[in-house]
Order: sequence, then structure tokens, then C-alpha cells
Amino acid sequence: MSLQSFIHSLQQYKGTSVFNPWRDYDKQCDIGPEAPAIRSQQLVQYLQRRLASARFLCVAEAAGYQGCRFTGIAITCERMLLNAHRQITSAMILGRNGQRTSRPDCVYMTSNPQRRSGMNEPTDTYVWGAIIDSGLVPDDIILWNIFPFHPHKESPFTNRTPAERELVQGIAYTQALLALCRPDITIAAIGRKAADTLQSHQIPCQAMRHPANGGAGLFRRQFAQWTAQQADV
Repeated sequence: MSLQSFIHSLQQYKGTSVFNPWRDYDKQCDIGPEAPAIRSQQLVQYLQRRLASARFLCVAEAAGYQGCRFTGIAITCERMLLNAHRQITSAMILGRNGQRTSRPDCVYMTSNPQRRSGMNEPTDTYVWGAIIDSGLVPDDIILWNIFPFHPHKESPFTNRTPAERELVQGIAYTQALLALCRPDITIAAIGRKAADTLQSHQIPCQAMRHPANGGAGLFRRQFAQWTAQQADV
């Protein structure tokens, strides 16, 4: 499978109470009908920079409304792509300026910083911060989600835990991504559900604490230990 075929396969997915960032357009939340194409192109450019050489793959559970829902890139929020983040820049992610796809006047936005600078996701900040703090070159790691789409409740600005059937559906995309990566790539799972799903499909990984809900400190330590161990191999 080529990268373009992989992106095309993502664009075909359709689920109940699931937003597909690379296929779906929400006129209440997106800047315009071009939003899915922008997100698709950003994912293509993100992966093009990394597939041939990245040594690490970090896999979380699912896309969230504050991150991948509007960027098309796992564990990455708009403020990073718009150079409005305090630590992470678009050059680290894409090598160029990214584009916003959230509507500044979206009725679901609750703060002026969201309207002015785009969406921001704390988990994305923790993970990218760990990457930089560990001294990794950003192109040396790929971020992904077991269920790469955004599962939500009634409001589009909510997240829900993916159902078991969705995790089973999602693992096929992780396997397809792995087939495009270098064969010796090392995998870490962020959160128990991601670890359990990978391991149940015979994909070896290092399990890490999810940084949310008080887990940021342990996650940072585990991430630093993991990358340091791989440097010694």
C-alpha cells in the first residue's frame, strides 16, 4: 500500500457518532468545505517527512475534538500548526506553516483564545513536550491513534471512549501504517486501552501512562526512559 492509498482508506471510513477528519465537513465547526482536504494534505506532509526514517511510533486511543479533529494529525493541535503554541512550532511538525480548519465563530467555542488562536489540547502538549525534552528530532517519531477518527457524544465538541468494535476496526489502520514504516520501528502505547489493543493483535509495544488525569509526570518519566533505552540499543 502506498501513502496515498493509505490516506484514501482513511477517507472511506464512516461511523455512527464518529467524525472522520479527512472525509467529513461540519458547517458549524469547519471553516469551509475545503477543510477535509486541508487536513488530508497536512497528514500526508506529516507522514512524508517521517515514514522512511522515523525510529519511534507512539499510539494513543482516539482522535479528540481539540486536536486531530481539526488538524488531521494525531496528538497535534491547531495552535502548534499556527505557531501560537508556547513550545511547539509548525516547522517541527510539517516543515512549514499549517492551516486552521476550525471556524473562529463556531458556536461551540467557549473562549477567546480558541476563537483567536485555534484549538489547544493539553495531552498534545504533554506528548510533544516529552518529545522535545527527550532531545528527539521531531521527524524521528510518528504519532498515531488506534482509532484514528473522532468518537463523540451528541455535541461535536465532546470526546467519548471508542467502543471495542471501533478499536478492532481501527487496528487495521495501525497495521497499514506500520507496513509503510521502517521494519525496526519501536512502538509505545499511550494509555491502557491502546496497549491492550496493540498487544491483543500481537503488536509488541511499551505501555505508558496516559498523561491526562494526573498522569503527566509518570508519562514524562516513562517516555524519557523509553527513548533513552532505545538510544542504548
